[in-house]
Amino acid sequence: MKGSEVAELTELELTARLEETQRELFNLRVQAAIGALENTARVRALRRDVARLRSEETKRNKTAAN
Repeated sequence: MKGSEVAELTELELTARLEETQRELFNLRVQAAIGALENTARVRALRRDVARLRSEETKRNKTAAN
């Protein structure tokens, strides 16, 4: 997911996508722990997506507070 895609999301979509991504990341971490993970690069991509989503969420909260 690109930063421009994240910026276009509505508040509800942003929250839903963040929850979905965190859930998927958790599932991949469990798979990695039991040795069933095939695509290890997906974990890195999801971590970065979570960071992008949280950054956008923080940015929106700061602009709403002003």
